[in-house]
Amino acid sequence: MRGALFTLPLLALASPVMAQEVDHSAHGAPAAEPAAPEPDHSEMDHGAMDHSTMDHGAMDHSQMDHSTMNHGAMDHSQHAMPAAPVPATAPPPRANEGPRHAADAVWGEAAMAPAREVMALEGGRMQFGVVRLKRLEAALGDSEGYAWEAEATYGGDINRFVLTTEGEGEFGGSVHDAEVEALWSHAIGPWFDLRAGVRLDLEPETRSHLALGVQGLAPYMIHVDAMAYLSDRGDVTATIEADHDMRITQSLILQPRVEFDLAAQDVPERGLGAGLSSVETGLRLRYEITRQFAPYVGVQWEQALGKTRRMARAAGDDASEVAVLLGVRAWF
Repeated sequence: MRGALFTLPLLALASPVMAQEVDHSAHGAPAAEPAAPEPDHSEMDHGAMDHSTMDHGAMDHSQMDHSTMNHGAMDHSQHAMPAAPVPATAPPPRANEGPRHAADAVWGEAAMAPAREVMALEGGRMQFGVVRLKRLEAALGDSEGYAWEAEATYGGDINRFVLTTEGEGEFGGSVHDAEVEALWSHAIGPWFDLRAGVRLDLEPETRSHLALGVQGLAPYMIHVDAMAYLSDRGDVTATIEADHDMRITQSLILQPRVEFDLAAQDVPERGLGAGLSSVETGLRLRYEITRQFAPYVGVQWEQALGKTRRMARAAGDDASEVAVLLGVRAWF
């Protein structure tokens, strides 16, 4: 009896502890809140999204399924890329260090110098030739006739031999003018050549001349040819020509051309008066079937001036002529 009384207080003390050690595994734990469903990006219209207002830094791109995105429809025009900084200073001094020729750093200047001399020498010895038919045309107008102007050159970049011929005549009639020039051409700059040589007139009478002048490309791509002549009879004359190619398309070219003739004194047998004796101007529209061959049409006006005009009227000739041109231009 006394043992039972002693046991009851012990059970009373142990009951709270036992209550805490109850197995809660059978007690249903409160269910966690269901996770929010992931958005279906395949149905989104990314092209309509304004990405400029999105905080891309806070997005976890590693969890995105990029395979279903339509990147082609996205508007990336608002993504401003930072411009590359422009250096504000000159290149560092070391950029200008080292040999002038890079090969010298590998093989040495002494080994490369002979090779450069050979290249310069052989390059200067390169020779080439070309034949240009500048004008071969028929003139239909007050007096129907034909005219030609051709040039053949052979040589290098500095020195060339030039052979030119020019003239005109009437259909079914005689040749009015015909001349041949043999010239040495020497480059005096990147754009102009000095020309010197002789000229031989075949018609209307045989006469020889010394020739001196320049030929080249003036500013605005104007081709200029200016020559002065001293005849075997002491007559001094000059001719200045200028033309310019204006490309309308890659194959269609409009060329204005002007020519002035001058004389230092009267040359009655040639019908030339002292001063500016005549001016000839025209327009030619050519179509390049190939770069080497181009037919053209045009119009030309020629006017005698000063004493030459008075001489022409006294001889019963027209002092002014207008003609329609049909011709061809080529080079070989």
